Parts: sequence; C-alpha cells; structure tokens
Amino acid sequence: MTGAFTIHRALKPKGSELPHHVHDEGQLTFAASGTVQVHTDEGVWLLPPQLVAWVPAGVPHRLDILTDAELWIILWRKEAIRDWAPPSFPGRAFVSQVTPLLRALLDEAVSVDPASGKAELMVRLALHELTVLQDAPTFLPMPKSALGRRLADLALADHRNALEVSVLASRAATSVRSASRLFPLETGMTLKAWRQRARIVWAMEQLSRGKTIPAVAAQAGFASTAAFSAAFRQVTATTPTAFQGGASLNTVPSSAHQGELVTRRRDEETASGEPPIHTPCHNRGVSELLQAVVAYKARHLSQPDHSIGCQVGSHPA
Repeated sequence: MTGAFTIHRALKPKGSELPHHVHDEGQLTFAASGTVQVHTDEGVWLLPPQLVAWVPAGVPHRLDILTDAELWIILWRKEAIRDWAPPSFPGRAFVSQVTPLLRALLDEAVSVDPASGKAELMVRLALHELTVLQDAPTFLPMPKSALGRRLADLALADHRNALEVSVLASRAATSVRSASRLFPLETGMTLKAWRQRARIVWAMEQLSRGKTIPAVAAQAGFASTAAFSAAFRQVTATTPTAFQGGASLNTVPSSAHQGELVTRRRDEETASGEPPIHTPCHNRGVSELLQAVVAYKARHLSQPDHSIGCQVGSHPA
C-alpha cells in the first residue's frame, strides 16, 4: 500500500484558517503550540496542546487558528485505518487527551524519515493509543435543526449566562418547554448543561489567547475569581491556572455536573471491556520508548506487516 499516510508540519498565524473542506483520509490534528478550533457538523472542539482531534475520512471540517500555532497533521488513507486500527476505533470525530505515550509517538513520527519503518510504527501505534482515550470537555455539540441553531447562537452570544431561558426561547420564537426538550434530543445535553459547557469552553478559549484569569472571570459573568475557578473545575476537573499551565482535562463530568447530562452510550467502547493500557514514558529516552513500543506492538498488533509507503507534504489538508 503506497502512500498510506502523510505527515504535515506547519506554522499558522493567529486569525488564519484551513477553510471548510473534506477529503478521503482520516485526519489527526495536534497543536504542538498554540490553540485551534475544529468545526464539523457535529459541533466545535477547542484544541489546546493537551488534546488531539480526529476527523474521519469524508467528514467536512474547518480549522480556525486562535493563536499563533504549530500544527502537526497526520492523514491516513482508509485502507491504512482498516488494516491498522483496532475494531473498536471510533467512526466519528472526537477530541482526546495527549498521553505521554501518544506525545512521544507523535514526536518520533514527525522527527524521523517519514518513509522509514520507524515512522510507520509510530503512526500505527498512535491509532491504537487514540482508541483508549476519552473525549475531553472542550467539545460543544451543536443542534441540527434551524430552531436549535437559533437557540445555540443566542446562547453563545450570552457567554455571561445572563439571560433567562424564557428570554432565549422568546427570542428564538419558541417556548421554554420546546427549547428544553430540543437540546437533549439534538445534543445529548440539557440546555442548562450545554450553556454551562459553552460558558467554560468560551473561558478556555480566552485563557488560551493569553487573557488573565480575573479578566476572563469578569467577562464570563462570575461574581469572583473563586466562583469562576469552582465552575471551571466542575466541568474540567482542573483549575484555570492549571489549564494555562498545560494540565490534563477531565474526561468524565463531576458528580454535580453528571446530573445535567443525558447518558449516551459511547460508540467507541471496546467489545472486550478490557481497561485501556497506558505506558508511562515521562523522561524516557528514545531507545527505552521504542522498547516499550515494540512490546506494545507484540501484545496488541496481530496483523502482519505491510509494505507501506509514505508521502510528505507541507500543506495540511
């Protein structure tokens, strides 16, 4: 299989974008520095360096560059995903944590000769590492109907959450009951939970742009920095200060927040129910990492090796 994957690195200035487009490859996007937004028909993902985004082949998407960013993009042909990814690999777009192992795999993949066997091994294992990661709370699902979009746009413009639901409903020409019933059906979240998520995602975007925590807290309508930090922690399980420092984000809502969510079965759950395997590799040398990678491959990749080619490009698709 020739040209099974391509690896791109690019520096993108603040305010630029990769316009709405679609292609036949699955795409992994990682901002090694800076912050970007990934848009699909499902919703919007905020992508700081703690996270990677996966967009399947054939899914229209757009990237907005919020700050000066170094983008690493890997594209896999459908045949490569079929042959290399585990059966449980998700068929939808998602955002996942950058584990130490995944970061090391990406570092190696973009640093070595892309036509080498080492690059192939790195990108194959990256697919397997992605399947054990949970979605982070930077995703804001968007309603599909015209009414849902009107409500969402009105709520997004009110990032202080100052408007009552009755006001939003009135401005969208609907009732409170209809608005409250629509959001769980179209987003999987109650309207209250969706607005809180939108508020915190907006705050994360502002923090990523370099704004101070007190300024963001005030602009988001919180009575104090402490109140902002408490709400931020409820959604992300980390503090605004830790987020600015690159801390991992929560993947499961806190117990207080869970009551506002509509339970949905994750379509990427593994049939076996086996727990994910994460290989810690903090401060690990390349040789030690590769030993761990080889062991991981022996345990989890039962497919025979293919003769794989790789193309190198400078323009992320």
